[in-house]
Amino acid sequence: MSTLHFTLPDGTVCAVEVTRLLNAGYAGREQDEVQAHIAELAELGVPGPTTTPALYPVSPYLAQQVDEVAVQHDRTSGEAEWALVVTDDDVLLTAACDHTDRALEVHGVAWSKNASPDVLGTRAWRLDDVRDHLDDIALRGFVGTGDDRRLIQDSTLGALLTPDYWLDVLAERGLREPGTVLISGTVAMTPGVDQFADAWSVELHDPTTDDTISVAYAVSPMPESIG
Repeated sequence: MSTLHFTLPDGTVCAVEVTRLLNAGYAGREQDEVQAHIAELAELGVPGPTTTPALYPVSPYLAQQVDEVAVQHDRTSGEAEWALVVTDDDVLLTAACDHTDRALEVHGVAWSKNASPDVLGTRAWRLDDVRDHLDDIALRGFVGTGDDRRLIQDSTLGALLTPDYWLDVLAERGLREPGTVLISGTVAMTPGVDQFADAWSVELHDPTTDDTISVAYAVSPMPESIG
């Protein structure tokens, strides 16, 4: 298991030991958005789901706050998402990037989700503080850094199933417990932008408060194996 630390807007720091990590998939509110993502994955050879939305259990230690993700080959990429974090007395919302092995994904989505970490931000909002304007919060994903940084995902939380939808799912399944982290699922990528980049970043921007939570990391190839 991993312990995550989140700085809240009032300056307090909340430590959470992750006991359960879940990745939502195909979680758009609009079916055309969902089908666009399924079509993106189909181009990579990933079979479509049998039902939507989907929910995949992931090893809890893969919830990480890191600035580098090591990968085995050049067919991996991130996905811009938000994350729910259930604490002892609250629910937090932060930015997240679900780094996924696309080569493994063609054999099984759940397998691919367990091949790389879900990278979470180090800052978070209390869900109660943003619930009344969640749909207005921008969700953006970028590839590359510096002058090579390009916008690859640009939407709002209004495009995805709500945190409260997933909290109800967790409650129904007896999973709404301290230490549970749920990653939201993602939105469509911009055609023509190469997702197989050497860096990924995600931003949640709240236009009501003009506050932004971000997460960024480099994608680093591992050394070649022997044998």
